[in-house]
Amino acid sequence: MTRSRLELLQWFGLFGGALAWATQHVVGYGISDSGCSIAGRQWGLPVTTLQVLVGVAAGAITIAAWAAALIVFRETRAVDEDAPGPAGRIHFFAEAALLGNVLFLVIVVLNVVSSVYQLPCRQS
Repeated sequence: MTRSRLELLQWFGLFGGALAWATQHVVGYGISDSGCSIAGRQWGLPVTTLQVLVGVAAGAITIAAWAAALIVFRETRAVDEDAPGPAGRIHFFAEAALLGNVLFLVIVVLNVVSSVYQLPCRQS
């Protein structure tokens, strides 16, 4: 595999899960907020269904980012991570992405669970 393709996969693997979780978190907040507003109740938005769909999409992107990091890790396995130059950097970021995406997948799942089993809307 060419180095430029490995670098693209490396960056997607490194940032894909984080961006998917951040997007899910912001969109999920908007969905929850719309479910608690008067307009959202009038529209009859299926808040739980929307939260699960957004969570599944974020989880799929995070798993794809993990798979990209795994491909890069396997392609650069023979490279020592302390090696100078881009090959060592690519391998190091792939290792970091493998761990990070597992953590982001857990965060996405916990975010979906907490938004589905939320407390009913209350005025503060």
